Amino acid sequence: METLSIVEVNNIIADIVRKDVKNIHLNVLPPHGDVRITAPLRNDDESIRLFIISKLPWIKKQRIKFENQERESKKEYISGESHYFKGDRYLLNLIDYLGKPKIAIRNNKFIDFYINKNSSVAQKRKTMDEWYRSEFKKIAPPILEKLSKKMKIKVNELRIRKMKTKWGTCNVEKKRIWLNLELIKKPTHHIEYILVHELTHFLERNHNKRFVSYMNKFLPSWRTNKAELNSFILTHEKWER
Repeated sequence: METLSIVEVNNIIADIVRKDVKNIHLNVLPPHGDVRITAPLRNDDESIRLFIISKLPWIKKQRIKFENQERESKKEYISGESHYFKGDRYLLNLIDYLGKPKIAIRNNKFIDFYINKNSSVAQKRKTMDEWYRSEFKKIAPPILEKLSKKMKIKVNELRIRKMKTKWGTCNVEKKRIWLNLELIKKPTHHIEYILVHELTHFLERNHNKRFVSYMNKFLPSWRTNKAELNSFILTHEKWER
């Protein structure tokens, strides 16, 4: 059972998700500092308001951090524009092409984008996303296979999709993991961190001491990876983990 509601405290509007969990969890989401609370079913609005009040200094600190964080501009898919791939910055080079659109990396500096010059921004974005997805499908499965063997966890399926608020998520019962397509723009060790995080949920569903001990065991550098991922250049959209 899961219920959704909204609570407002000192002009801060928080989305509340009540579900079968033991403790209250607070997330301040980039890029605008939206507040999301996951709370046990037993908690009423007043107890959640008191919890938010106790966390107001931390919430404000996170919002200031997001305001100061560097962001990518909204993409127009024109020559000379910066795009990221596996943590590196590339310059887009559009080449007028009448055949099926294609993309290639050149000299570790350029992304050559072969596409009809009359293509719309939406068409260019779709082609770019398809290329990112195909590249991600080459990278992620071997990393998952290595980690799942190390952690002795069986995963039935890995899916890649665009998500608005998470870097990754999982379904423990169906042994399925989803990764955010946006991760293909980040360094590979960030993908590894998110996969270890999701795999650890197969062993412990809550973010408690047991969860942290597993993270420490299977990826000792996870705190550094998490900090890097949170500080890495943001897109104009919203991503979080």
